[in-house]
Amino acid sequence: MSAQLLPNQGMLFSTLPILEAQASCALADIVTTPEKLFEHRHAGAKPDAATKEVLRTHQALLSGYRSLARRPLRIRTAVTACSAVMGLYMGVRRDPDTVSGHTVYSPPEGEVVIRELLEGWERFLHEERELDPLIRLAAGHYQFEAIHPFADGNGRTGRILNSLFLVQEELLPQPILCLSRYLLRHRDAYLNLQLEVTRADGWEPWLLFMLEGVRETAQWTIGLIERARTLSDLTDTYVRQQLQKIHSRELVEVLLCQPYCRIEHLVEAGVARRQTASRYLRAGRGRGGPAADRFAVPAGTGGGRRAGRAEGRARQAVRESAVVAVVDGGGVGGAALAPAQVLGKGMASSG
Repeated sequence: MSAQLLPNQGMLFSTLPILEAQASCALADIVTTPEKLFEHRHAGAKPDAATKEVLRTHQALLSGYRSLARRPLRIRTAVTACSAVMGLYMGVRRDPDTVSGHTVYSPPEGEVVIRELLEGWERFLHEERELDPLIRLAAGHYQFEAIHPFADGNGRTGRILNSLFLVQEELLPQPILCLSRYLLRHRDAYLNLQLEVTRADGWEPWLLFMLEGVRETAQWTIGLIERARTLSDLTDTYVRQQLQKIHSRELVEVLLCQPYCRIEHLVEAGVARRQTASRYLRAGRGRGGPAADRFAVPAGTGGGRRAGRAEGRARQAVRESAVVAVVDGGGVGGAALAPAQVLGKGMASSG
């Protein structure tokens, strides 16, 4: 796996699942920014309503991932995930699904019928082993969305189940394939191709669409890993040169995994005790960090054209990242200590 090329695989796990949740919620017209998400998650900022919903979706994804160690993906997994997404218990629908305006699709009605269909969905995922798992992923996602088992949150829940299925089938070690990013970029096709399966049995275009989504997202993730390795090296060089007294590889790895770094993050990682960690963060905040408009290429990169290319790569890596905010105590510090990997950009309804 390309992710194993990273010195610290936590860089991806601390970032991509939350960006997956952001894109999935954007498909349901719940829009926030990576900055708000990381600021709340790591620095304790009070979130607005949209940010809170995305964070719930993110937590539902992580909880589902952890549950796979105890039991395979089941109907129960979907119920638990949807309940976490919505912030209240979401059982299987008993009443007809009602929407205002023009009806595009009418899902099945009746709890008994819905449960029977969900049992068929579950069997398909686990028993149709002659089919490639990516085919089962695409077909199973359509089935779940067509069953529409809950009163709300079906789209977000179904996309969580996509990630969990890939982990269950050992195609991913962790839920780090941000497939919803692709679905959001092709939102109309995502919705219309599902309708075509319902109306005209149009399976082939739907399956090809989802397979292309996995391929494109996997390629994007591989490129991301390469940039993350560059970013890791640049950050290590920067801290070693600018903050010699506090440099350690362990400190750098915490910074790369914590876009908003607090004292307790350093303490929990065993980098330093509380008082020393506070001093480290004050030193970093006072020193500042590289930003896209002011980045010193580390010494030893060479001169002339090679130096120019190195600087260009460095600037690109920083532009495609966020900046770690150094948090001392309760407040966010002014300057940054090092770049961090907020790796998704340009995120633009499916509930």
